[in-house]
Amino acid sequence: MSELKGNTMKVLSASDQPSVAGSDATFSGQVRIDNLFSMPEPSTATAALVSFEPGARTAWHTHPRGQLLIVISGQGWVQAEGAPKRVIHAGDTIWFDPGEKHWHGATASHAMSHVAVQERENGSPVDWLQLVAEEDYLA
Repeated sequence: MSELKGNTMKVLSASDQPSVAGSDATFSGQVRIDNLFSMPEPSTATAALVSFEPGARTAWHTHPRGQLLIVISGQGWVQAEGAPKRVIHAGDTIWFDPGEKHWHGATASHAMSHVAVQERENGSPVDWLQLVAEEDYLA
């Protein structure tokens, strides 16, 4: 058997990555974020499980390398700038192109959870913008 050199498997323990509340500067309503991974260089990949209570949502934002959402439970809304708001359900996947301004979250009456996968550029996977106004969220 040959010996492999330079390969080091890493196991990330869930207990080393506690849940955090979504910041009032970047989320409206009750949001819990569970970091799934943030890979070390040279990788740029990150992912989180984000859980939104009814009425909760992200602020408008963009991702320098795009974003993939995988809805795992509930019902939510998603909207790209200039497009109508769309309903999303468990099992749906959503792709946002790099730099596409958008928001996503739960509907007003249903909770929703999704896995968000994105890549860092210059150390950050996201550029946060303004909060989504209540009247725009409910429109």
